Amino acid sequence: MICLAPLAGVTDMPVREFFSRLGAELTHTEMISCSGLVRDNLKTLRMIKKSERENDLIIQFFSHDENILLRGAEVALSHEKNYYALGINMACPMPKVTKTGAGAALLRESERACRMVKNLKILKYPVWVKIRKLENYSDTLNFVEKLINAGADNICIHGRTQAQRYEGVADREILKIASKNFPGYISASGDVRNLDDINEYLFYGCDPVMIARGAVSNPWIFQEVNNIHVDLKNKIRDIKLLAGRALELYGEHYAAITIKHFSRGLFYGVNGAAELRNKLCQADNLKYMFELLDNFYNCGEE
Repeated sequence: MICLAPLAGVTDMPVREFFSRLGAELTHTEMISCSGLVRDNLKTLRMIKKSERENDLIIQFFSHDENILLRGAEVALSHEKNYYALGINMACPMPKVTKTGAGAALLRESERACRMVKNLKILKYPVWVKIRKLENYSDTLNFVEKLINAGADNICIHGRTQAQRYEGVADREILKIASKNFPGYISASGDVRNLDDINEYLFYGCDPVMIARGAVSNPWIFQEVNNIHVDLKNKIRDIKLLAGRALELYGEHYAAITIKHFSRGLFYGVNGAAELRNKLCQADNLKYMFELLDNFYNCGEE
C-alpha cells in the first residue's frame, strides 16, 4: 500500500481529497493537538473532519500525556467516527513540539509511550504509531517491540534521528532490519521520492510506504505507481480542482497558499517554468493565478 504521510500545514481535507483522487489508498490528518481537542478549540476541531471524497483516513494525535491523549481522542470520535485508525506522533523533531514532551521526546519515554498505545486501544480502533530511528539499532528495535507488545498495530519508522530533523539521508537499513524482526508491523517513511524508493521499501517488507515531502514535490507519484502518465494539461486541471475545493472550504487566501505549496511539483522538469512559479508565489488573487496557469500551458502548446 502507498500512502500519504501526515504533513503539518499541508494534509488538510482538500489536499487529502486531492491525493485520494490521484490514487493514495490511505491518507493522514495533520498532527492534531489533543490539548486543543480537550479545550474544544475550533481550529483544531476543523482539522478532524473526514469527507466522503476521501479514501481511508488516519487521524494522527500528539500529546505529552496519556490521559490527555485519550480524552482528546474521545472528543474527536464524538465528532467523527469514520477513521481507518488512530495515530500517535512520536516522531516530530521540532522544538515547539518536543519541549512539551510530545513528538520525538517520547522516544526517550518508552513507558509513557506504551501507556499511550494502551489508552487508545480502549477505543477499539487500530493504533498506528510514527517514530524515528533512535541513536542505535538495538534501542530502536527495543522501542518498537515495546510498542507492539502494548498493542500497536503498525509502527512507521522514519530513518532519521531526532537530532537530524530533516537533514541528511534517511537510514533504510533500520527499516530492513525492523521489517525482518517484526513482519507485518512496519511501515516506512523517509526520502520516498520516486518508484525506486517505493519498491526498495516494499522489497524490505515495509507496508505501507508513506510518502511525505516527496508527495509535495511530485503529487502524481501515486499515479506513476499504477503506470498512469499525466501530462501538463491534466496536472494543471488537478491543481485548479484542488484550489477550487480549498476556496470552497476555507476561502481565497487559503486556496492561493495551496497552489503555492504544489507549484514546484506541478512544474518539476518543465522548461521555462521558473518565472511562472515566481509569479504564482507572489500572487494572492485566485483568478489571476488560474490565468497564469492557463496561459503558460496554451503558450506551450503553440
